Amino acid sequence: MNEKEFTKIVNNTKKVVLSAIRKHLDPEFYESVDDVAQEVYMRAFNSLSQGKFRKESEISTWLYTIARNESIRMNDKNNKEIEKTEAIKPDVKEEYIEDLESETSDAQSHLKELLNALPEKYKKVMELDVQGYKDKQIAQMLQISAGTVKSRNSRGRDMLRKMAANKEIERFQKI
Repeated sequence: MNEKEFTKIVNNTKKVVLSAIRKHLDPEFYESVDDVAQEVYMRAFNSLSQGKFRKESEISTWLYTIARNESIRMNDKNNKEIEKTEAIKPDVKEEYIEDLESETSDAQSHLKELLNALPEKYKKVMELDVQGYKDKQIAQMLQISAGTVKSRNSRGRDMLRKMAANKEIERFQKI
């Protein structure tokens, strides 16, 4: 396995790997996406170099599985860190909580940015949904049918996922 071949594999599988990470990594740990992706490709390169890939599946399927497993490992690692933090001095714990709150605030601001990029008809439905309104309430407020609310909510979520994935891919490509 040479560098050129592996670069081609990375370029062809980035979306699949990031999709697996996004699906299996707990949202509160999204700041670890880059670390997980790097670990996925390091493991893949080592296995490919040693001829351990048995070609029983597509390479993208194999990498998806590695990404899923690495995401689960990262969840476990981060949860253990949180448990350790809970057992230490209150002042250190407060600093850690402040950092988490800051990251949560960043995630909320990222969500608002993505919501603002949606077409208006989806944005209105999504904003009301995020505020906790039920489909029937949203339908009454916007004077549309409940089925239209469900449809716009579903399509809006799909658009948000794609926009978020594209932003992660753009960030990953800059590395």
